[in-house]
Amino acid sequence: MRFLPLAFACALTAFPAFAQDRPAITPTRDVSVAYRTAGQGPAAGAELRISWSAASGLMRVDMPGGQGFMVADMRGTTPGFMVMEGQRMIMDVPVSQLPATGMQPSASARFTREGAARIANTDCVIWRMEDQGRTGRACLTADGVMLRAEGDGRQGQIEATSVTYGTQDPARFQRPSGYQTFQMPAGIPGAAGGMPRGTALPPPGVTPR
Repeated sequence: MRFLPLAFACALTAFPAFAQDRPAITPTRDVSVAYRTAGQGPAAGAELRISWSAASGLMRVDMPGGQGFMVADMRGTTPGFMVMEGQRMIMDVPVSQLPATGMQPSASARFTREGAARIANTDCVIWRMEDQGRTGRACLTADGVMLRAEGDGRQGQIEATSVTYGTQDPARFQRPSGYQTFQMPAGIPGAAGGMPRGTALPPPGVTPR
């Protein structure tokens, strides 16, 4: 279960959807993005893939090294699950502990457009976020795909290395059969419960001001 905190952190490298003058981040069409992490700690240099099924509102995070994957409902309406391939086990994740839970920004959140960039051969707009003592930046495409997220001071960063648009196979977002199932332990590190409203888990490296 060493990859659990990384799964939740990377799943939350995107900000929530906002009004028209704010960035929308839930992808509006099917896409699969490969990312590489930077910074300090055991997750530095890790590569992972996050895929979105726009019609179902589901997100799949594939862990480095084929350890397994997590599926979360970004609308926060149904429980999620994490698959541990080596152990052939599935951990159920309650809605209250899904990354999507509590992702709406607070009324005091501030967003500033800072410019544009091109990452993984894809154009995006750089946004700075300040909300409840946390700050960070993300580069987002017009159709809601996060290409880079980082905390101020660059303590940590995740950046796309490739972006592939195309219909996602619904089977990749379903629970595999024949695996043992257990419940997510209460209070496990990386759970979204208990984080400030509007932040859930921050992007890698986003720290309080």
